[in-house]
Amino acid sequence: MAIKFQYNKTSLTELGKQLKMRQRALPTLQNKESALRLEVRKAKADSDRLIEELEEALKRYDYLAALWNEFEPGLIEITDVDLYTKKVAGVKTPALGEIHYKILPFNAFVKPAWYADGVSILKQLSRLGIESEVYEEKARILDYNRKKTTQKVNLYEKVQIPGYQEAIRKIKRYMEDEENLSKASSKIVKNRHAEEEEASEL
Repeated sequence: MAIKFQYNKTSLTELGKQLKMRQRALPTLQNKESALRLEVRKAKADSDRLIEELEEALKRYDYLAALWNEFEPGLIEITDVDLYTKKVAGVKTPALGEIHYKILPFNAFVKPAWYADGVSILKQLSRLGIESEVYEEKARILDYNRKKTTQKVNLYEKVQIPGYQEAIRKIKRYMEDEENLSKASSKIVKNRHAEEEEASEL
């Protein structure tokens, strides 16, 4: 990235401000990046753990497979899922609230005794499935923001900060050269005047 500047004090001051701003922001960005990296790992681990729990629960209820044929389809359904926003390392992420179910009324005297248990098992399984998806989405959002933060850190660290430092060095060198030339030329003019004065005195 080419930094535009002019060889004067105003430009030097402006570049100095820009450089300081980036140098101050860099540690914060680096901290945010490492916090996001950690949170991505946590969210992925939580999602994987919930998927494992779901698979284990399904295996645990394998013995009921034959009974599920007697279970009335549509007896329980999810009507709504409450999601709320939770900030993690400055990033808005989804979090699971309550899951709302609609359970059709059934006669406990007529239906098998395990029907009530079947309803709570389905609630448990659906919660594990939905929660793992929420964590997966959370990990995706955090990872996207981590990548953006990493890009910004790299931009500041590898491009902008060195670019501003180089521009400041060039301006300072130019201004020093100008000052030296000005001193040298005034010295030459002074010497000439002195020589002219000596010549006129003779």
